[in-house]
Amino acid sequence: MIEITRWAHATQREVTVSAPDEATETRTDIDGALLGGATYRSLGEQQLSPAEERFERNRRTVGLFLAPLVALIFLALPLDLPPSQQTLAGLLLGVIVLWVTEPVPIPIGGLIGVALVVMMGVAPAADVLAPFGSSTVFTFIGAFILAQAMLKHGLARRFAFRVLSLPGVGRTTPRVIIAFGAITCLLSAFVSNTATVAMLLPTALGILSVIAKLMQDRGVVRPGFDPTRLRVGAALMLMLAYGASVGGLLTPVGTPPNLIGRGLIEEATGERISFAQWMAVAAPICLGMFVILALVLLLLNKPEIRQIEGVESYVVAERAQLGPLSRAERNTLIAFGVTVTLWIVPGIVALIAGNDSAVYETVSGRLNEGIVAVFGASLLFLLPTDWRQREFTLNWSDAARIDWGTIVLFGTGIIFGSLLEDTGLAERIGNSSADALGLSSMFAVTAFAVVLAIVISETTSNTASAAVVVPIIIPIAIATGNDPFVPALAATFAASFGFMLPVSTPQNAVVYGSGVVPITTMIRSGISFDVLGAILILLLLPLMVAAVGIG
Repeated sequence: MIEITRWAHATQREVTVSAPDEATETRTDIDGALLGGATYRSLGEQQLSPAEERFERNRRTVGLFLAPLVALIFLALPLDLPPSQQTLAGLLLGVIVLWVTEPVPIPIGGLIGVALVVMMGVAPAADVLAPFGSSTVFTFIGAFILAQAMLKHGLARRFAFRVLSLPGVGRTTPRVIIAFGAITCLLSAFVSNTATVAMLLPTALGILSVIAKLMQDRGVVRPGFDPTRLRVGAALMLMLAYGASVGGLLTPVGTPPNLIGRGLIEEATGERISFAQWMAVAAPICLGMFVILALVLLLLNKPEIRQIEGVESYVVAERAQLGPLSRAERNTLIAFGVTVTLWIVPGIVALIAGNDSAVYETVSGRLNEGIVAVFGASLLFLLPTDWRQREFTLNWSDAARIDWGTIVLFGTGIIFGSLLEDTGLAERIGNSSADALGLSSMFAVTAFAVVLAIVISETTSNTASAAVVVPIIIPIAIATGNDPFVPALAATFAASFGFMLPVSTPQNAVVYGSGVVPITTMIRSGISFDVLGAILILLLLPLMVAAVGIG
């Protein structure tokens, strides 16, 4: 028997998977990691290698002192700026340092900045806190609660085994790897990227153990080999991590950077991107990125064996254990289906009647995405699983475990975006940056936005990357005489990148913690995907925006 046992460090979840004839899974939830708490867990709460732990500890220590120092130095400079602009700029710089270095959790860094903005007289509290009433905040809440139900009742895992059981999928390693990527992409379009990866990790390790045993039986590898060093394992795990990032781009609710970027774009330009419009723009880009991802991983990590047997029987056995759909799973499907349908309806009406029609204005106003999200989430508390016991699909203790930190971070990000515009600092930053960087064309501004977002997302969270980069790019685009819509949207998409290092995204940390992916393999595969994905966004995004007719 070949056994693979590793800690999925970023989710504090132990996973032991044996060969299918002795299939066992031992899972230890520390604090509900899969059910929302680990979705955007700070790096300080992840268990990394000793060298990475030293780097993270030093990074946080430096940030603790650097953030106030940077803010104070900037406030003391004799600059030709109105007091409100200089104060806001100094505080924002301090907050950005907190976001990048994470001496405190990222949402807390934003709250510190918001409190100081009011205390130092930049704007009244009522004006500063108004963005927390944005409908996007309620979109976050509703989407997170729906995802919580999918994870709690195992609906997402059932979907994964359903796809893997399709005829022919389990016969070759490339098909298994590509199918696993497709599963991850589709799930992460609606469920947190990290939760998707952590949930599918035991299944991936189980499949890897089957492949490893088969290779040993065939004499492809020597007895006593280390199954965690197989190229096929690295390809499977990286497909799991990177596929989640790709799939998260597909919908506005797929990953927090999408909603943050979209909210900032609407705040700055007044242009609202509907759910259907977002998917129309993102779908071809996601498809192109997925094709590139499959080619990169299979070429750089060519599987040692192609034809496989045993995976199909393993999947059949796992599906049998799941049994028929439970009442809770059916209820979750109903709530999810109602929500997605109502999200898409305004886009369909726009295609038929036009964006300027009275019908569209009525429908889009009443089916606001935030309202639809909380309505769909509310159904989970109304659809019973046991009416006699008055038990329902979800209870409040489940809902309370969603990622409230991301919701707070979104609100603080929008607050600083609004203040940049209201104080006139955004225009000044844009003019100064455009002159200093020599940016003029739309392509140059967009390229700068993509590169900056990717570089920042490699060293800090994708959510923080969107919150930092999009407010910078919008005034730069305006200052160069370009519409900021495409550059800001490109920065939003690129903020979900970060494929090189375990610390770049929580899902990278999850698969790295499995012990199956060497750091050199992650860097080599990640940098290749970063570059090719950036080129794809630069070439395809402007075309899709024009084709859909937004911006």
